[in-house]
Amino acid sequence: MKQIKYLLKREFRLFFTNRTMLSVFFLAPIFYALLIGFTYQSGKVENIPVIVVNHDNTPLSNQVIEMLQDSKALKILSYINEPADLKDETIKTEAAAVIVIPERFEAMMLQKKYPELNIYVNTSNVLTANFATKAIQQTLGTFSAGAEIKSLQKKGMNAEMAKSQFEPFKANYITLFNTTSNYLIFMWPAMMAVVLQQVILLAMAVTFSEEFKRESFLKDFAGKHKYAVVVMTIKCLPIWIFANFNILFFYLCSLYFKIPAPENVGNFFLLTAAFVIASTNLGVLVSILVPDALKATQILMVIASPAFIISGFTWPSFAMPEFIKNFTAIIPLTPYLEALKIMLVQKGSDFLTKKYLLHLLILGWVYFVLAWIALKIKIHFLFKKYHISQKIEQENLARVISSEE
Repeated sequence: MKQIKYLLKREFRLFFTNRTMLSVFFLAPIFYALLIGFTYQSGKVENIPVIVVNHDNTPLSNQVIEMLQDSKALKILSYINEPADLKDETIKTEAAAVIVIPERFEAMMLQKKYPELNIYVNTSNVLTANFATKAIQQTLGTFSAGAEIKSLQKKGMNAEMAKSQFEPFKANYITLFNTTSNYLIFMWPAMMAVVLQQVILLAMAVTFSEEFKRESFLKDFAGKHKYAVVVMTIKCLPIWIFANFNILFFYLCSLYFKIPAPENVGNFFLLTAAFVIASTNLGVLVSILVPDALKATQILMVIASPAFIISGFTWPSFAMPEFIKNFTAIIPLTPYLEALKIMLVQKGSDFLTKKYLLHLLILGWVYFVLAWIALKIKIHFLFKKYHISQKIEQENLARVISSEE
């Protein structure tokens, strides 16, 4: 017990005296939580620049522009004369779309010739393009319906009959999850999970590799080399404890940014604990297998950096090649993000997250067993090497003594 207490104190001392570890594990989550939170704080993209070229310049075409200006999502940049280079003007103004109203627009509307509006969508940024396109479609659809109903009324049809002629059936669109389309609610929790996995892997990358590099493992863990589980637990304990501080800070930030909390807090913490353990065990495995701390960090970053992109959180996994889906399945972030979406965004029942909890537990167990085997082999060779070197030194010493005699 005295030796275990000594090793625990030693591990916490190493943790707190490593400035890089402290900055990565504590300052990075605070920085990213606030940075990402304030970046997406508005939740919705509003005042998106949209160019409108009005070749007609009549009361009806001006009415179209006025209706577009009433949309909070759009910021209309009105032009009577088309710019010499429309593409350059789009880039310069950062416009998400260009609407071109043709000449004789009003005349053709009155003559029932159905004029065409050309809408050029700037898809270099898919997010703003989608928001702008949705707002434009709603506005122009409303204008088109209103114009058609007015035309029928002028022919002597009453308002209700005109409306039914134009709209023979109603389609009610009811949003189920994240009804306000708030991007902060969708993105912030996921990014915090990415940050948490990143700092855990960075912290664990140096745990064993640094010990092996400075050869302190043989000295401080002598006598416990047969108990690889104890050694692994001692090395992971600081990370398990201090990860809770990060999670608590994320929770406080979620209150500030008004992000909905999970309905079942117990289920959330159970999944998060499984995620932390699985990520820790993955870091331990790589740190044991790769004796150089820098290389271990690089390998873990190669795994962690694309984890969010290929997790299936923003881009559906069924649209990915099979080999990528298989790779994402071994990264703890993938099942955790799916469970997080159910708990925070979709507010689904607890049983829907059970398969992701099982997935995380399996990953944690597999990484633990592989790390345990790797550590046992590593310890065996280290102590074998140590005993051989000790034997050689004793033999050399004996030769020196005998030669002196």
